[in-house]
Amino acid sequence: MNRRFFLQASLASSLAIPSFALEANNPYRKNIGLQLYTLRNELKTDTAGTLKAVADAGYEQVEPYGFPEAGDMIAAAKDNGLAVNSSHFAWESVTEPGKEGVPAFSEILQKAKDAGLTHLVIPYIHAHKRENLDGYKNLAEKMNVAAVEATSAGIQLSYHNHAFEFQPMDGGKTGYDIFREEFAPGMKFEVDVFWVKVGGVDPSTLITDLKGRVSQLHLKDLQKGSSIPEFGSLPNEAFKELGKGMIPIEPIIEAAAEAGVAHCHVEQDQSPAPLQSIAESATYLNSL
Repeated sequence: MNRRFFLQASLASSLAIPSFALEANNPYRKNIGLQLYTLRNELKTDTAGTLKAVADAGYEQVEPYGFPEAGDMIAAAKDNGLAVNSSHFAWESVTEPGKEGVPAFSEILQKAKDAGLTHLVIPYIHAHKRENLDGYKNLAEKMNVAAVEATSAGIQLSYHNHAFEFQPMDGGKTGYDIFREEFAPGMKFEVDVFWVKVGGVDPSTLITDLKGRVSQLHLKDLQKGSSIPEFGSLPNEAFKELGKGMIPIEPIIEAAAEAGVAHCHVEQDQSPAPLQSIAESATYLNSL
């Protein structure tokens, strides 16, 4: 099936899905998180005020980025009553250990324990490490080794996808296929539903298929009618608040519950008014 036709068809089918309400005590709605990369510019100028705004918008937890260099974010979050269970971190400590200037993964784990984290997430992999399926296999092997070390420290290690992992390579197999095949039981996925959709895959179906292997979700919406490039970047306006795009969020949250997902975090990579956007997404989730 042509990839763009697939996306158009999936949009049409999503519009036909009957509406259903989430339970009042839905754990993801009650404990909704925010990936703080959404507010990266605001955090640079006013960390404390920005985290207060996050709490005021109705969020219960946050997921920082750049750990272990995330101390100010974590402190300000806790000062405002926000839980901090997970963080993206200096991933090269796993994918390129020993690289000059990269902290040892063991040191990151110790700092994560000290900060009270229970999850660490690899947020990206450099292009030169994923040029072919063997590259993905090598990455999976390194992640599995790190996952064992993380588990022994009481921390869940996961991998966050973009769209490039879904690009067919040798024999039509994708990098994400390799991860699904090669990840050991202790290595999990943090599924970003936006990038899954851009990759030409239905997010709810993927989450269901990965039951027991998805630790967390990133919830974000994709502008209706977006012209989607082949597994590449999108214009800023393609990133929308929840409920304003083509991705049906309710079935995703339901699939998350069935799959045993621990946490869901709102994220919007681009917005002309990020604080307003996160408030709109929180309001949408509370309306479900």
